[in-house]
Amino acid sequence: MKIIAYTYTDPLLESSSDEVNWGWEVDCVYQDLGNRSQLQQLFTDCQSEPVDYLLIRRLEELGDTVDEVSDRLNELEAMCVIIIAIEQPYTSENSDIRSELLNLLHEVQRQQRSRRIRQGHARSRLDAAPPPGKVPYGYRRGKGKYTIDRSTSPVVKDFFEHFLLYGSLRGSVRYLAKKYGKKISVTTGRRWLTNPVYRGDTAYHNGEILSNTHVPIISKEEAAQIDRLLRRNSRLPSRTASAPRSLAGLVICDECQSHLVVTSVTQRNQDKEYLYLRSISCPKHPKCRAIPYQEVLEHTIETVCRDLPLAVAGINFPQLDAVKNSLSEAIARQQEILAQLPTLIETGILDTETAKLRAYKLRTEISAMQAKLATLPPVNLRSVAQAVSIPQFWLDLSEAERRFYFREFIRQIEIIRQDKNWYLQVIFIF
Repeated sequence: MKIIAYTYTDPLLESSSDEVNWGWEVDCVYQDLGNRSQLQQLFTDCQSEPVDYLLIRRLEELGDTVDEVSDRLNELEAMCVIIIAIEQPYTSENSDIRSELLNLLHEVQRQQRSRRIRQGHARSRLDAAPPPGKVPYGYRRGKGKYTIDRSTSPVVKDFFEHFLLYGSLRGSVRYLAKKYGKKISVTTGRRWLTNPVYRGDTAYHNGEILSNTHVPIISKEEAAQIDRLLRRNSRLPSRTASAPRSLAGLVICDECQSHLVVTSVTQRNQDKEYLYLRSISCPKHPKCRAIPYQEVLEHTIETVCRDLPLAVAGINFPQLDAVKNSLSEAIARQQEILAQLPTLIETGILDTETAKLRAYKLRTEISAMQAKLATLPPVNLRSVAQAVSIPQFWLDLSEAERRFYFREFIRQIEIIRQDKNWYLQVIFIF
């Protein structure tokens, strides 16, 4: 008894799979990628040497139309080949199942219609064309790519600049509504901050990203800074990212393990305001005492100026540089291969469609490596640490500016109590 198998893979839609669990011991597997030359060879071999069973995954792999599938089924059955579709309820020797062939062919027709639509989208991806759907605010559709909308892009640009300056998503959303009358939700604002389109990249529904497909609204350096700010804010308690005080969301009581919030106290008939850090969820009785905000701020500045340069000095910069150099070299190699593709087309080594597939794969790999590179700490971290270790630097900042820099370096501030006294420990993010 001779058993053979056949698979067809469309390179536009899927990658070739060598591992298929047929459930049978197969004598020979015919595999096609993009065309059906091996299917023709299969028919030729069946005519010269009898075959008992042909295993396929689905009926639609036998042709691009229902008519092609039907003709090839009839031709195989005329040669007494029993066809088994392992992912569909079809076996040509089963008369009960064959009565359902018409329903299966309707399913094949539906799948092929869906496949043609997906093939159209895939060809657009190979040409780096934008995906279907609504164009992001600030852009419009041009000739096969996104182009800047000069009437709305300044609004988006100002939104990004405000977030980069203050690091507050809710504050940037309020700023947009106040200055331009452009009301967006916080969720929409977060989507803007992470949307690859504003960075000059095009993202597709399959999760792949192509870099440098159109003019960006923000630079790669600004995008990397935005990603760091978002990661930093995700570690903070809810709504503290836009709090007016620089220590909000950073201070935790080491004794009761609850976050300390900033509260203000005023005296009757007096304008002076007194700020304290106190726990609103302290489980202890009596509750942990409140601590003057200004004292904690002064101790924090003193600790940062003393300990930050030491913490940065402990980072293994040679290892970090090695990772960056490795990624940069890998990107350069892929770009060199990408630059060689036009020559390979001219010499006939590659056809145009294969070259487009290869170019698309290279560009998505380059985009992934560039994304990894952007997540690494900035190379000037040591010089920045030296600059911010001067007390006067912190004293000259506003609370909003101080909040930005604190959260750039500090993961958490722990208040450690000893009887009626306390001291603090600053935990940096690296």
